Amino acid sequence: MDMTWEFILRIFVAALLGGAIGLEREYRAKEAGLRTHFLVALGSAVFMIVSAYGFDGVMNTPEHRWDVSRVAAQVVSGIGFIGAGTIIFHKSENVVRGLTTAAGLWVTAAIGLACGGGMYVLSIASTVLVLVGLEAFNFVLRKIDKHKK
Repeated sequence: MDMTWEFILRIFVAALLGGAIGLEREYRAKEAGLRTHFLVALGSAVFMIVSAYGFDGVMNTPEHRWDVSRVAAQVVSGIGFIGAGTIIFHKSENVVRGLTTAAGLWVTAAIGLACGGGMYVLSIASTVLVLVGLEAFNFVLRKIDKHKK
């Protein structure tokens, strides 16, 4: 398969997996939903592909050393700014909201990076675990709320 088609497959899978997580968040009416998670996963995959393959002709010489993990590390740092925007402290209620959404964006970026690296099985397994975790957490919270009442 031509590498261009492989790259397209990688970003397509990343967008689908990010979209699946975003759909769950959208259904729960959380701060970041389908579009945000879709874009985070897609962008992360593109950054990974560009980092690993985009500079082959320029940086792949004996005089130059290219570390593809540098861009991935910057995605991890950068996603923190988006996640921080979803976290809100409600002083009147003395509660913090948005931590799960921020963590969801963080793991969605990781899934996008994994897809960009061609690690489909890891990406799919991670997405399934995220969705199971979010649903299990919601189930437990409902049980606790019923028990309190």
